[in-house]
Amino acid sequence: MIAAEKKIRKWETVPFTRVEILDHFWRPRLETVHDVTLAVCLDHCEETGRIANFSKAAGRMNGAFKGMYYDDSDVYKVIEGAAYTLMLRRDAELESRVDGIIDEICAAQEADGYLCTYYTLVAPDQKWTDMEKHEMYNGGHLIEAAVAYWEATGKRQLLDTACRMADHYIRHFGPGKRHWVEGHPEIELALMKLHAATDDDRYLDLAIWLLEERGHGLGRGEIWEKPEWGAAYCQDDVPVREIEKVTGHAVRAMYLYTAMADAARLSGEAAYLGALHRVWAHTTKRNLYLTGGIGSSADNEGFTQDYDLPNESAYCETCAAIGMAFWNHRMNLLFGEGEYADLVETEWYNGALAGISLSGDRFFYVNPLASKGDHHRVEWFHTSCCPTNLVRFLPSVGQYVYAKTEDGLAINQYIAGKAELETGGGQKVSVTQATNYPWDGCINLGVEPSKTSAFTLRLRVPGWCRSYRLFVGGEAVSLSPERGYLEVNRTWRPGDQVRLELDMPVEVVRAHPEVKANEGRIALRRGPIIYALEQVDNRDLSYDEFSLSAYTAVRVHHDKELLGGVILLEAARADSGQTPYRFVPYYAWDNREAGFMQVWIKERPDQRGCDR
Repeated sequence: MIAAEKKIRKWETVPFTRVEILDHFWRPRLETVHDVTLAVCLDHCEETGRIANFSKAAGRMNGAFKGMYYDDSDVYKVIEGAAYTLMLRRDAELESRVDGIIDEICAAQEADGYLCTYYTLVAPDQKWTDMEKHEMYNGGHLIEAAVAYWEATGKRQLLDTACRMADHYIRHFGPGKRHWVEGHPEIELALMKLHAATDDDRYLDLAIWLLEERGHGLGRGEIWEKPEWGAAYCQDDVPVREIEKVTGHAVRAMYLYTAMADAARLSGEAAYLGALHRVWAHTTKRNLYLTGGIGSSADNEGFTQDYDLPNESAYCETCAAIGMAFWNHRMNLLFGEGEYADLVETEWYNGALAGISLSGDRFFYVNPLASKGDHHRVEWFHTSCCPTNLVRFLPSVGQYVYAKTEDGLAINQYIAGKAELETGGGQKVSVTQATNYPWDGCINLGVEPSKTSAFTLRLRVPGWCRSYRLFVGGEAVSLSPERGYLEVNRTWRPGDQVRLELDMPVEVVRAHPEVKANEGRIALRRGPIIYALEQVDNRDLSYDEFSLSAYTAVRVHHDKELLGGVILLEAARADSGQTPYRFVPYYAWDNREAGFMQVWIKERPDQRGCDR
C-alpha cells in the first residue's frame, strides 16, 4: 500500500486522568516522581538560578542572568510534570510551591507579551535575530505547562500569560509578516495544544505556517553557518512535505514529526502523511537501536549514516526516546496501527526509562548500549532537558494506554488498573486490567458497559509476540491480528471478561546485517524488555572478552528484591559447573556498583553452549 494512501482512522486519546494505574511496575514509579523527582528538579532549578531569572526579569530581584538561553524551558517542563501529578493526586504543598513560581514567570512577561528571560536581561535589542536561540522553543514549553496546569487546577494565570505570548507571536510572524524558522521545533506542537484548549484557530494557523516555513532557505543564525551542522541540524534542510529521511538533531526531528502528525490529524494534509510514513520507515528500519534509542552521534546529538549504530559511543539521548514516544503515539492515533504503539512500549520499558535511576534522583542524558564502567547517572546537567522531560513524561503514561476508536475502544498498552472510557459511539464503559505485565503476558480484562451494547474492542498484539491465546467469556476465540490488533466485535454485557495470553519466551535477537557494530553478536529480549549483562552480576568476566551461544539454555528467574523486583535471565555456560551469565533489564543497569555493561554479546556460532 502506498504510504499516502493508508487510511486515516483519527482515533482519540483517552486522558490519563480517566486511567487509574494500580500496576506493580508503574505505580511505584509514579509515586517516586511525586515524592522525589519533582522536588529534585524544582530544587535544582532554584539552585542554578533558573527560577531566579524570572524574578530578575520582572525587576523583583537584582542580578544578572544566570545559565543558558534555553533554561526557561526546564522550569516550564517541571511545572508541566507537577500539573500531571496534581491531576492524579492533589497536593496542597506542591501546588503552593508551583503557584509561587508561576507568579514570578507571569511577572517577567513584558508589556507586549514577549517572554524569554535571556533576552530581557542580556540582549533586549537582539530579540528575534537568531532563530537558533530557542525563543519560541521556550515559549512552546511554556504553553504546554500552561495548558496542563489549567487542566489540573482550573487556574488561568499561566494560561493567560501563554495566550498573550502567542498573540505576540501572531502580531510579528505569519503571512505578510516576518519569516521565522525556530531552530528547535517544539512551538508547533504546543500551539496545537493551545488551539485545543482555547478553540482559537489562530494558534493552529500559526503552527501550520511555522511548519511550512521550514526547508526554504529562510533559516538564519549561528547554527546555520556551521557546515558540520547547518540547516539539517535544525530540521530546515527540506520542506516538511518533501521529507524522505531522518537527519540532523534527533530530539528536534522527533518534535517536528510529532507536530506534523498533529497537523495532519487536524488538517488532513495528504502531503504530510506521505512524508511521515517515509521518514518513519527510514528512522525505524535503518536508524533505530534495539532499546528504542535514536541518534548515534554525540557530534550533532543525532543521525549520521544509515545503519551507523555503535554501542559504546551511542548517544541515544533520553529526550530523543521520549520524543519517539510522542511521535509514535500520534501516529497510532492517526492511523490506528499497532506498530506505532509497539514503539511507544519499547520506549516505555527501555529507551526512556533507562534515563532515570530507580531512586528517582539521578539521570542519564546519554544511553549507550555498552560501557566499560565509566558511564553513570548524575544528579543534574548543565543542560538538563532530560531530567525535566522525564518529570513530565512519566506521570502522563496513562494517556498512552487506551484510545477511543470510531467503533469502540483500543487497548494499546497493558498496565494494571481501571479506566472510565467512552466508545466512539458514545457508550460509557469501565475497563479493568489485571496483569503482571511486562514480566508476564497474561492480561485479564473486565469490560463493564453501562448497558448492553455492541462495539469493537481492539487488543494490541505486540510485534515481539509470536503466539497468543484469546478467551472471551471463558471461551477460546480464534482471531488474526488486523493492523496489529485482535478485533473483538460483539455485543458486550456488564460483567464480561476477556483473557489475552501473550507468550513471552526469551528471544535471541540479531541486528540487521548492515549494522557493522553488531556483526557476530546477539542480544536477549523477553517480551518488551531488552536485557543487558552487568559486571556486578558477572564478576569473573572482563569487558567484551566472553561469548554466548544462541543455543544456550536460558533460565527465567523472578527476584522480587533486586532492582525493585525484576525478571532476571540466567544463561548457562558450556561448563555446567560455572556460574551462569546473568542478565538484568537494560533500564535497570547502573543502579548498583560501577562496572561494565553490554547489550550485544559476541556469539559463538560453532558450539551449542557458551564459554568465556
